Amino acid sequence: MQVTIYTDGSARGNPDGPGGYGVLLQYVDGTGALHEKELSAGYKKTTNNRMELMGVIAGLEALNRPCQVKVVSDSAYVVKAFTEGWLEGWVKKGWKRGKNEPVKNVDLWKRLLAAKEPHQVSFCWIKGHAGHSENERCDALATAAADKEPDTLLIDPGVL
Repeated sequence: MQVTIYTDGSARGNPDGPGGYGVLLQYVDGTGALHEKELSAGYKKTTNNRMELMGVIAGLEALNRPCQVKVVSDSAYVVKAFTEGWLEGWVKKGWKRGKNEPVKNVDLWKRLLAAKEPHQVSFCWIKGHAGHSENERCDALATAAADKEPDTLLIDPGVL
């Protein structure tokens, strides 16, 4: 089955403030009908990049069987991680950001690798806030999640 995951994150401009992510899953069932599922959640003390990663993870973890997945994100950070070898460097080769600075978000990179494992995943970057309707929906979800008092990052399993 082919699934498109649109995702966006929001940290409300404060790296130590609340954040949130929004995800839109789209897929066509065996009858040819288009289905959509929205996911969003808030998270305390975070960054926009972390929320971008959480959106991708949430979308992938919501799939209960292996799929061909296209992840569409306005985050160059997320897309470059998969197209320019960042994951292999940071997680598998132990790259450092500086001489003594630990790699940020390594827990999420590992979780993302595990979530990605059963699927065939490609990544597509789109320019944010350029009128892309699915991305704008995800941005609105992420912003709303960041504006609420965050709770746990629980995702309803079994979207498909």
